[in-house]
Amino acid sequence: MTNKELIFNYLDELFPDAHCELNYSKDYELLIAVMLSAQTTDKSVNKATAILFLKYKNLEELSKAKLEDVEECIRFIGMYKVKAKNVIGIAQKLLSDFGGVVPHDGEKLMTLPGVGNKTKNCVLAELFNDPYLAVDTHVQRISKRLGLVKEKDSVEVMEKKLVKFIPRERLIKTNHQIIWFGRYFCKAIKPDCKNCKLSGICREKN
Repeated sequence: MTNKELIFNYLDELFPDAHCELNYSKDYELLIAVMLSAQTTDKSVNKATAILFLKYKNLEELSKAKLEDVEECIRFIGMYKVKAKNVIGIAQKLLSDFGGVVPHDGEKLMTLPGVGNKTKNCVLAELFNDPYLAVDTHVQRISKRLGLVKEKDSVEVMEKKLVKFIPRERLIKTNHQIIWFGRYFCKAIKPDCKNCKLSGICREKN
């Protein structure tokens, strides 16, 4: 069995149903949730968006929200002041430029406040099932430990290498599986190396 087969088989065994753990019911709610998730846990984001989207039930209400009120809704997540500005800015620009609909276009998505390459990839994959991969901290850590990328590779280089390594048809699924693997098994601190079937190819096994 090749290392590639070993990795995919083990991820399928551990997390056959891995998926996005951000809560949302509308397209713009996912976009905002992903933007808010930078340097913050999904659990904290879900707590914040539950408050935010209960208070502001549509884009029109969000676009007219007072900055300090949005800050209060999301104050317990990282960089909440900047992110609050982005929330209002996203709502305003979606209404003014895109008819209130999240665009199915990477370049257009990245014109929205606070939306970078990772957020763009997450939205295209989750909302539109496009074969994109988001390189978050978990994906970076796991990819380095398994030797799929080099320690000094940039995020952009990592993304290119992983897209080449992972078959297109399972790119979205595997992206979620790697995130879950890093979140629940191969953690930054005290990874469960003794019970890991990938320890034989890991660069940092304990």
